[in-house]
Parts: sequence; C-alpha cells; structure tokens
Amino acid sequence: MVRPGVWQPPVALSRLEREVAKRVKRAKLFVWLREHRHELFDADFQAELAQMYADKPVGQPPVPPAQLALATILQAYTGASDDEALEATVMDRRWQLVLDCMDHAQAPFAKGTLVAFRARLIAHELDRRLVARTVALYGQASGRVAGGKLRAALDSSPLWGAGRVEDTINLLGHALRKVVGVLARQQGCGLAEGTQVLASRAGVPELAASRLKAALDLDWDDPAALPQALGMVLGAVGRVEALAAELAGGTDPGVVAGLAAARQVCDQDVVVGAGGAAQLRQGVARDRRISVEDPQMRHGRKTKSQRVDGYKRHVLTDLETALIPAVGVTPANVAEAQVAAQIQADLDAQGVTLGELSIDRAYLSSSLVRDRADDLAIFCKAFVVRNGPRFVKTAFALDFDQGLLTCPNSVTMPFVPGGKVQFPAEVCAACPLRAQCTTSARGRSVQIHPDEPLLAELRQRQLTPQGRAKLRERTAVEHSLAHVGQWQGDRARYLGERKNLFDVRRMAVVNNLHVIARQPKPAQMAA
Repeated sequence: MVRPGVWQPPVALSRLEREVAKRVKRAKLFVWLREHRHELFDADFQAELAQMYADKPVGQPPVPPAQLALATILQAYTGASDDEALEATVMDRRWQLVLDCMDHAQAPFAKGTLVAFRARLIAHELDRRLVARTVALYGQASGRVAGGKLRAALDSSPLWGAGRVEDTINLLGHALRKVVGVLARQQGCGLAEGTQVLASRAGVPELAASRLKAALDLDWDDPAALPQALGMVLGAVGRVEALAAELAGGTDPGVVAGLAAARQVCDQDVVVGAGGAAQLRQGVARDRRISVEDPQMRHGRKTKSQRVDGYKRHVLTDLETALIPAVGVTPANVAEAQVAAQIQADLDAQGVTLGELSIDRAYLSSSLVRDRADDLAIFCKAFVVRNGPRFVKTAFALDFDQGLLTCPNSVTMPFVPGGKVQFPAEVCAACPLRAQCTTSARGRSVQIHPDEPLLAELRQRQLTPQGRAKLRERTAVEHSLAHVGQWQGDRARYLGERKNLFDVRRMAVVNNLHVIARQPKPAQMAA
C-alpha cells in the first residue's frame, strides 16, 4: 500500500456547506470541525499519521488518515458504530460536511478500512498523540504559551465491560462451546449443525446450547444439582480435549485459547473437598476471570455499595482550562493508584510537568505521589484518624527533622517512616494518662505512614478555609468524567483493556474540542 499524501480539502465553505452549517442547531461540533479541520490536521500531523503506512512503490493509494481520524472522532461524538458511521457518510449531511463528501452516493471508505485504521492508531500509540494534538491546538486558539506547571485533578468512574459475565458452570460451557465451534469449522461443517454433532460425539450434547445450565435442566434448588452439574462439566473438559486431539485440531489458536480459558476457570473456581470430590471454591479467587469473551474484565468495586464488572476509566483534568491531557483504563479489581504509569506516560509524551495534583485518597499510594518532585503540591482530603475515646495519632507530636515522636505525656521515642513506634510497657503502666491512651498491657503503639509528612500537611491544610476551598477545586474532574460518560456511556464498546483505552482517549478528544470551540474568536478577544 502506498503511503498516503496530505489531505487538502477546501478551507472556505461552499454555498451548500454554509446552508448546511446554518441549519445545525445543537450538534455544533460538526460545524466547528468543518471550519477548523485544516488546523487540527495540519501537514505536520498528517505526516505523523502517514508513518503508520508502509512506503511501497506500488499499491492502491489509501484513504487519507486525517479523513478516517475525523470519522473516528465523529463516532465518539455521536456513539455511532462502524456500520452506522458508513451509513451517516451518505445519509447525514453533517457527517458529509466534516468529511468533504457532500451529496456523495457512496461512502468515502469501507468498513474494513475504518477498522484497520483504528488498529493502526492503537498499534502506533497515535490515539495518545491525537489527544496531545487537541491540547496543542487549544494553545494556538487561545494564544496561551506552552510551558509552566500543570494544575490538574485526577479521578475515576466505573466502565462496565462488553463481555458477558457468567457463573462457573456457564463459563466452562461457553469456553468449551467455542472450542467445539472451531473444530466444527475445521471439519467444514456449518457452525450450528457441526457444533451439535461434535458436542454429541464428545458425549456432552448440552454444549450445543447457548447456556449450559439451561440445557442441563436441573432443579437448582436441590442441593445435589450443583455437584452433579460440576462433575459433568469437569468431565466434559477432558472429553473436549480428547476430541481436539483426535481431530488434530489442538494447535488451532481458537482451540488453544478456549481450552486455556476452561482450565483457567477450573483452577480459579474449583477445589477438591475433604472427600476427594470437586466443589466450588468458597469466596472469590484472586484476579478471577469473569468472562470468556473478554479475559481482562474483572469484578471490582468503586465503593462498598457500588460493584462493577469490567474496568475503571481514569481522567486527568487541567483545572485551568478544563482540557483532558491524560487518561487511563484499568481492570475493575485493580487499585486506582495502579493507573499512575499510564497517566505519567501521557504527560511525558506532551512534555508536561505537574505543579499541583488534586486527588482522592485512593491515589495517595500511587507513584505520582510517592515519587513526586519537591515542588509538586498534593491536595487531598486526609484519612480520618480514629481511636475511639482515646488519644488519636494527631495528639502525638511528630518531629520529622529529628525523627522523634512525643506522646501527650512528653515521652519521646524515635520513629522511621513506614514503621511502628512501640512505647515501653513499664512507661505506659506508670503514665497518669494511660486510661486516655491505651488498654494494652504492652503499651501504646503508633503506626507511622511512609508518607506521614504529607498526611500531616493535608490534615493541617483542611482545617483552614483556604485549604477547604482548594479541595473543592477537584469537582472540575467530576464534571469531565460526567462529560466523558455522556458520550461513552457506562458500558464499554470494545473487548480488552487497550481498545477501551483508545475509546476513552477519543472521548477526551471530543471533550477537548468542545473546550476549544467555546474559546472566543480572535476578533472577540481583540475587542
């Protein structure tokens, strides 16, 4: 395929385009993209996008990547699928206005071209570059000079996975059914008919059904039903493996992946009981797989009362501009702090340094805080310190320079960050304040956080009106998350962490373009 050249659609609006733009009342981003597409996708940025394509001397000239990138942005803005996007290019004049295909009878690109372009963006990390390009364009539109320290806030929201969540029996049935389906195609059979024949050949005709538990048709109120079903499906795993070996299809990637998924579910959910019989594990295994279609989805919680099956999306918002320069996606069972590497990579790619960071307590253990520069100010509501009716830790004086901890009775002990201070039992026994401090026969102990100076600073700051006002600034990132959720929804569009990261990044692009579009025009700024 020949490397694409620069896409140069007209800059000035034609008479027809002006009439269409005049009639767009609500979705104003269409009009803004038409008027500024040449600025967003300038020659330099188009040259970067062209690097995704091999430079071959012969071949069919590809669709301009800038045009495909615009279609990708419009998909995020409207929530259109690939098929709906192609339909819109010939049926919706707003799409035609942006993509320079006004009144065309055929779509300017095929569905496969759009899918391949998305895969290229992800493989070359240019979806990250697209976010950075919108941040740079804001500087051009507003006249702000790049540089300085970024004042930002970071928060997350749940993103339910696109894969089907199933219990152990149905997970195993789903994985084995996929294996049998691959084997059926290898034999040249139709999927439905071949799956039924091979499932019967394996001695488990129930695998041909979409839900194994429904096909078993057991009385699940009967305590004996679950052990019976579990024994049957565990035996089916071995029989399907034997069938794959018999048909010489065990090396097919689909067969390998399906059998590996079945074995993973067995290992995580099934244990051998005292009598030697297999039974379901009590509790949830660590990092438990919950979906066959999306192996990266996980059970997790945003709060104690809010469970999520899938992922968490993380958004870093510039408090000065409302732009989103960095985003991240993690499995739902991973602590929020684990997204720090993704956020830092986005900031490093833009050459941006944090000056202030407003977060909630879930991010306090992240590398953004732990490895922060001396001039990075952290704003966060401190952990509540409790000890019932007795002295809390804040009643003890901490001398961080000397590494000394002094109790309310003026007894001093050395401490190290991350360690525990144990006051001598005989000293506490003779202390007149013992009843107010501890009931332990070993004496009072105080745990020192690895970043105790920061926690002390946070507690002191939130006691002042100015400190509480700074904490309220974090609401800006909640607004950004609400905007992203409005366009993306609460359920993931794609399977897998990386594709969903791409989706969140293009939502950040849409957010940033809205911010840029709200900027006053140069003539208004001059006035």
